[in-house]
Amino acid sequence: MSTENALLTILIEKIKNDSIVLPTLPEIAIKIRETADDPDVNLTAMAHVIGQDPALSARMVRVANSAFMGRSVKVETLNQAVTRIGLRQIKNIATAIAMEQLFVSKNELVREYMNESWQKTVNVACVAMATLQIWLKENKRTSLNIDTLTLVALVHSIGVLPILIEAERHEEVFANPRFLDVAIQRMAGKLGGAIMRSWEFTGEFVEVTENWNDLEFQTEQVSYIDFVRIGAIYTDVIGKNADKNELLSVYIKKGILPDLDFLGNDEFIEALNDVKSVFA
Repeated sequence: MSTENALLTILIEKIKNDSIVLPTLPEIAIKIRETADDPDVNLTAMAHVIGQDPALSARMVRVANSAFMGRSVKVETLNQAVTRIGLRQIKNIATAIAMEQLFVSKNELVREYMNESWQKTVNVACVAMATLQIWLKENKRTSLNIDTLTLVALVHSIGVLPILIEAERHEEVFANPRFLDVAIQRMAGKLGGAIMRSWEFTGEFVEVTENWNDLEFQTEQVSYIDFVRIGAIYTDVIGKNADKNELLSVYIKKGILPDLDFLGNDEFIEALNDVKSVFA
């Protein structure tokens, strides 16, 4: 048995025994979600919760002032930012931004993997959000919405974290590129689903984290996984050596993309740049 397979066997056993360390949702994200789910919550109370995290507060003001929000008048305070973004959107947008706090490590190799993973995730999310934003113009009756997709897209590859956390805890054994690449490819999906369930995120969150990288998995109806996968194809996260037009043709048949030139036209590029301003 190769070293990589031996290490994979150890991690698989840890998963079976529930002894592998799963990342926990940042405390500020938990507070935000609990506050948003309170039927009596108001914008002032939400601003107070977000205000407990200065870095997140600053990011939310930037989001409110981003081109994505489509407003020309700048907001200057957190209260104004929360009012502009709105309670419906704030829950998932704030949670998504807080997610970045999980991608930190003291180990140089693991930190490099985490930085790369987060950047890829953001790139995929931006394309997914821009595509959905345009699609919604002609499909207003759908249950799909931008704020949910924002979070879905930013957790789609969350399954890499337990592997990288394990590598940091046992760097002398696990922290080598050959092992990490194989482990991520083989186990990230299953671990992603486990994390979503442990965070009490169900439905589309589990579906996307477990299956986004499996191109044979397709939903009958248009769903969030379609937009995440379009983002992954566009950014060469999946299907890097495949015919990109062939991969995208599935989404033309589904009515998500009008044609193969869509991801290069001016409307899409403008929407993509607006979305990128959220994460700048």
